[in-house]
Amino acid sequence: MENEDLEFKTAKRRERQSALENGDTSIGFCGWMLVLLSLLLMVLTLPISIWMCIKIVKEYERAIIFRLGRLLRGGAKGPGLFFILPCTDSFINVDMRTITFDIPPQEVLTKDSVTVSVDGVVYYRVQNATLAVANITNADAATRLLAQTTLRNVLGTKNLAEILSDREEIAHSMQSTLDDATDDWGIKVERVEIKDVKLPLQLQRAMAAEAEATREARAKVIAAEGEMNASRALKEASLVIAESPSALQLRYLQTLNTIAAEKNSTIIFPLPLEMMQGFIKH
Repeated sequence: MENEDLEFKTAKRRERQSALENGDTSIGFCGWMLVLLSLLLMVLTLPISIWMCIKIVKEYERAIIFRLGRLLRGGAKGPGLFFILPCTDSFINVDMRTITFDIPPQEVLTKDSVTVSVDGVVYYRVQNATLAVANITNADAATRLLAQTTLRNVLGTKNLAEILSDREEIAHSMQSTLDDATDDWGIKVERVEIKDVKLPLQLQRAMAAEAEATREARAKVIAAEGEMNASRALKEASLVIAESPSALQLRYLQTLNTIAAEKNSTIIFPLPLEMMQGFIKH
């Protein structure tokens, strides 16, 4: 499905470009007269005029040529050398490199009525120089304004928890929206990232208190489970000792050994009642 949508968008963009470049480019009789005069002027002023007719664009640039205000057939020129006529031709250089734009922090009211400050970064480039020049006044400024508006619109439909946890999904949604909107301008949005989400100070304190209370409750539950497990183990140990009276004597000796290892000056050693029964009988 995504491949079909991509092919459909590509076909529509090609149709718009073809209609723009191959439309009615006739300059009329007066236009051709001006072009001939321009050619004659260029020939008469050779070789000085050659420096005004030959232009150079860099590898990452494209040139859109207008002849008497009409778009010249063939689309964008470059990179390298290209030829224009003086007086009748004008051209605009378009940078085709990827542009990085930092979205300034936007105060957004989320779906659950929480005000947050969110900023991001957008990577975009000019994919079609002809559409970028002929279809919009300033494609760069328009893309930046649209990115700010799209950030507000997308985050306004999300809860605070979704904004904090689903940044990748939000960035992908913004990229798709921006790419569809800027397709008519010849702009390709390559990537969108959410940089930071700043919460109000009171909300940070409330969330910190909530997280602390949750951790304390979890700690108490874990401690209670430990006490319960320890009591069960002690019960099992008492049952084992009850089955063998000599085990209790061994436990006393082990306790005495542990106390003596700590270099205590006073040792308290409990005597079992079984040892005293013999003296009581006598």
